[in-house]
Parts: sequence; C-alpha cells; structure tokens
Amino acid sequence: MLTTRVIPCLDVAGGRVVKGVNFQDLADQGDPVELAARYASQGADELTFLDVTATVEGADTILEVVERCAEQVFIPLTVGGGVRTVADVSRLLAHGADKVGVNSAAIARPEVVDEISAAFGAQVLVVSLDVLRSTDTPSGFEVTTHGGRRRTGIDAIGWAAEVDRRGAGELLVNSIDADGTKAGFDLELIRAVRDATGVPVVASGGAGGPEHFAPAVDAGADAVLAASIFHSQQCTIDDVKAAMRAAGKTVR
Repeated sequence: MLTTRVIPCLDVAGGRVVKGVNFQDLADQGDPVELAARYASQGADELTFLDVTATVEGADTILEVVERCAEQVFIPLTVGGGVRTVADVSRLLAHGADKVGVNSAAIARPEVVDEISAAFGAQVLVVSLDVLRSTDTPSGFEVTTHGGRRRTGIDAIGWAAEVDRRGAGELLVNSIDADGTKAGFDLELIRAVRDATGVPVVASGGAGGPEHFAPAVDAGADAVLAASIFHSQQCTIDDVKAAMRAAGKTVR
C-alpha cells in the first residue's frame, strides 16, 4: 500500500525562509538549511524548496542554498522558482535537487513541460499550480503566475489535465485563498484536480493543525504539504503522522 507523504515547504526569499498569508506580507522564519535539517530529523518524507521571488525578480534559483541543503539532508528535495528551461532543470539537479518544480514558465510556454519530461523523465517534473477561486472560469478555479501576483484567465482544472497529458510527474496544488489561513486545505480544489488527473497530487495551503491533513487525503491528495505550522513549531511532523494514523491513513 502506498504511504501518504508529509512534506514541509521552505519558501525562500533572499536566502531566508519566509511565510505570509495569501502569498502576501512575507515574514522571516529562519535559515533554510537549519530548518531543512530539523524537518529531516523529525521524519519528513520529502522537502519542497520554493524561491518565491525568483520569477518576480527574474533571478535564478539560489543554487548555493539548494546545494547546502542537499549536503545535509538525505531525503528527496523538490526545488522550484524561476525555472524556465531544460538547462535550468539540469543545473538544479546537478546542485542536489531530486525533483524540479515549474509554474509560470509552463503557463507562458506549455511546451516546456513536454521538453523537461522528455529530457529527464516525468518523475523529475513537478508542475505547481497557484490557484485562486474565480467566477471567470468554468471550474471556479483560476491559475495564477508570479507567486500569485498575476491572474491568467486559465481554468485551473483544465490546466491540470493538460500538464498531466504533457508529461508532468506530479502536481503541487497551492490554494492561494487558503494559504497561511490555518483554516484547512481547500478540499473542493483537491477533489476537482484529483478527478481530472491521474498523476500524484500534493495538497498545499491552509493547514492549521494535525487534524487538517487526513481530510486532504480523503479528498484525493497523495501527499500533504505545509509550512506555517512547522516553522512556528506549533506541531511536529510526528504529530501530523500520528493524527493521520489515528484517522486510518498509511504513513511512514
């Protein structure tokens, strides 16, 4: 039986871990390497590292931070932010990433999904969707780019199905509406993506306590990702896994 992965997320800006609410008002949370080591020791199944200002500022992902994390943390590391080409993916993999996330670049040129998947295999490619609720799309969900700052008019559920067809190995589904609110994952969004795609879905945005994770799995998530509750030490990864086991979920 497949186990549900628990994944801490490290949003990084200027070489520091940050966190806000609804992708706004980012506050310093600490050193990414120190936090990565803490979460690995607590039993994290993977880590996701997102350079949240790389696309906005046109900067390259911070390779030095990625490399330092990879040297000290021996669980899979997904890295995203500012990834635009096959060459960017190659560079990140060479610096210690196991998987690479793409978001804004895929919206700008969907063919990059096909190219990365063909070059490295679907297992390397995570397509990230930053999603807002919207009355302007058929599903009621819209994809945004540039860290949630730009609306696209693209239906999020249709886009999830398209990148699945193009060769994405996994979808990281971020609810901007739920992000940082600690009110729970957007279960309707998770169900809609799950129904439209066949690849693993990572649910992100809204976790406020250990009790919020099992419902996301019930809604169709293969992995659950959170930041605020781990950074603040409100709860540990062990706490989350214990709550999931109590709810009948299989975790490591």
